[in-house]
Amino acid sequence: MPKTLSASNMVTPGSPGPPPTESMDSKQVEKPLLDGAPSSASLDTLIQHLVPTANYYPEKAYIFTFLLSSRLFIEPQELLARVCHLCIEQQQLDKPVLDKVQVRKFGPKLLQLLAEWTETFPRDFQEESTIRHVKDMAYRRRMHQLLQALHQKLEALGQGPDSLLGADKPLSYKTKPSASIHRELLGVCCDPYMLAQQLTHVELARLRYIGPEEFVQAFVNKDPLASTKPCFNDKTKNLEAYVKWFNRLCYLVATEICMPSKKKRRAQVIEFFVDVARECFNIGNFNSLMAIVSGMNMSPVSRLKKTWAKVKTAKFFILEHQMDPTGNFCNYRTALRGAAHRSLTAHSSREKIVIPFFSLLIKDIYFLNEGCANRLPNGHINFEKFLELAKQVGEFITWKQVECPFEQDPSITHYLYTAPIFSEDGLYLASYESENPENHTEKERWKSLRSSILGKT
Repeated sequence: MPKTLSASNMVTPGSPGPPPTESMDSKQVEKPLLDGAPSSASLDTLIQHLVPTANYYPEKAYIFTFLLSSRLFIEPQELLARVCHLCIEQQQLDKPVLDKVQVRKFGPKLLQLLAEWTETFPRDFQEESTIRHVKDMAYRRRMHQLLQALHQKLEALGQGPDSLLGADKPLSYKTKPSASIHRELLGVCCDPYMLAQQLTHVELARLRYIGPEEFVQAFVNKDPLASTKPCFNDKTKNLEAYVKWFNRLCYLVATEICMPSKKKRRAQVIEFFVDVARECFNIGNFNSLMAIVSGMNMSPVSRLKKTWAKVKTAKFFILEHQMDPTGNFCNYRTALRGAAHRSLTAHSSREKIVIPFFSLLIKDIYFLNEGCANRLPNGHINFEKFLELAKQVGEFITWKQVECPFEQDPSITHYLYTAPIFSEDGLYLASYESENPENHTEKERWKSLRSSILGKT
């Protein structure tokens, strides 16, 4: 079984180019970007370049790029059918007498292509009709092993990130509960480094479910009324679940800060989260870092002036500077490049961790998709664009495959998944109850929230 594609092995040179075909000779082909791969070409030409022969195997970078982007032009099931048809036609596998020497040279290359495809894009093989194409191929024993591995992978992915929550679903507070009912995070974990480790556990566990194809699927049927946002659908449910986790962590941080009735305790909670965020930065967990900073910058938290007056804010301002959106998040991107370089030269699994700020990654991919056309004026597919897309997605795939080196504490991760959080209105009400409204607008909102949530006037 081959290794899943990584940033390093995705640029391994392939075998000599595919045999010339009529479509490649008759159509204008741009200057190659990879070894023999065109910067733009027709879909038929690109499919031909994917198909191995006895003496040719495509580069790993080409396989990943084309399989990632091809779903914009052809369904994976249809693509596999065409690949199988081309294999049978070119190798004359439907003839009564086979060239055994050629078949022996071709067979391992076909199996390698299918192994890479099923390993990197296993969800392309969820339909029984797709599996049937693979079963119909020769090399029964090796194919059976490949299908067994595929079945195990699909079974694991089929559980989905929601299975991490267990039976308990997160609740939403409308107002502050009594102290006897509410458990606070500091009562479960008071060590910032330990919490940063457990957040990293959660991040990596949820990232594992996201397939590379989801980044492309999010923009296939984009909502025209929300032109700056991806369109989530059933094929992008894991990507959407990860975005929801980020939002939950933001609200959990804000809830934990607004919950205590005493400002000294609220200040302690803020300083605790600042330390957690700093540890996340050191680990390379930028998604949790940004969620924590975002939670502390939510209006119901930032308005607590008496609370913030008791906080040593120097460390917090340093973190804010690191995640400052100025210059298209210039400071964060510099830190991310540093973490990525550390990961490439890592001597331990701890140094390999890179968890990017996910919403910004999606935004970058979105603008790459919108900034370049999928097809050129001559009708050719703009393969150069998809090489850049594959570079960004491929780097993410490498990062998400890292095994978490920290020991899991189930009690902490359970709390992170299931602890009740305030809704936005609940946060504002809790904030006003902690520190009274300061102006007319706040007083009117407090009055409205007390009426709608508490039934008081």
